[in-house]
Amino acid sequence: MPKLVLCRALHPDAMALLTARSDIELTVLTDAFRGPPMQKELAASITNADGIMIGLERIDDALLATAPNLRVISRFGVGYDAVDVPACTKRRVVLGVVNGANDQSVAEHAMMLLLCVARRTIEMDSSVRAGKWMKQEGRRMRELAGRSILIIGYGRIGTRVARLCTAFGMKVMVHDPAFPTPRIAADGHTPAPDLMAAVEIADVVSLHCPLSAETRQMVNADFLARMKPSAWLINTARGGLVDEAALTTALSTGIIEAAGIDVLVQEPPSPDNPLFKLENVVLAPHNAAAAWECYTKMSMRAVRNLLDTIDGVIDPGYVVNPEVLGRNSVV
Repeated sequence: MPKLVLCRALHPDAMALLTARSDIELTVLTDAFRGPPMQKELAASITNADGIMIGLERIDDALLATAPNLRVISRFGVGYDAVDVPACTKRRVVLGVVNGANDQSVAEHAMMLLLCVARRTIEMDSSVRAGKWMKQEGRRMRELAGRSILIIGYGRIGTRVARLCTAFGMKVMVHDPAFPTPRIAADGHTPAPDLMAAVEIADVVSLHCPLSAETRQMVNADFLARMKPSAWLINTARGGLVDEAALTTALSTGIIEAAGIDVLVQEPPSPDNPLFKLENVVLAPHNAAAAWECYTKMSMRAVRNLLDTIDGVIDPGYVVNPEVLGRNSVV
């Protein structure tokens, strides 16, 4: 009987799919919706597992070596920088992700951060609550219409953000080497093949690319120095894309004006993270995909990736390493 391990309980509808299967053995490590990675608990439970569902837990070759029966890892998300994909492929373990489930939610979250930065929402809220009705000091609030935004990464989320920004009257530039410039232009946006040239003229830079060896700390001191002093940075992708020390310096010395950040290098972060002391940064706890509708879609897809792999019918479109398909049915 296939054994499945979930690091966290999922939406009730998704859990119902699992409990309806009398042919699997299910273990859920915690009922908590959010929390720190269940790394130790997973290591203790993976030995006889055929499939696991992970959040931010790290998967490396050493952990995989303790799980000889493992056939599928279902990631509750679309990023997989915490997973050693070559190790999975070497051991012929399917890595599934929830492509398409969180696009809308993350795109809306990026717009929320952008609007909060533009209108100083968090600062104004704090001022009103403190009894100061109209906060006059500090940077000016801004409209989005007429401002230029550089979207780095034109995948499922980046394309949605581009459309939303267009609806707000923004001028959209797109940089993504994976997409030909005619495709970007056909969508009504301005292709930006020269990244640094686009950085220098953008009013906003919004990150929507995966974290890899090539993109790690791509937003460094030089990148930030090329941005306009009035520019804003929005990051709903991965914390590792940004050199946080350089960003702190840029925000505190006027190199750039403001930032909206959903993701950090260390999560949960240290309480003494210097970004916490700055008024010109809006922070969120990596919850761009936490809307209930998104949670439902992601939960269903994460479970389907487990069950479909076990049943031998997984859609390759949800698999990071589809070359391993063909030997993973354990029914």
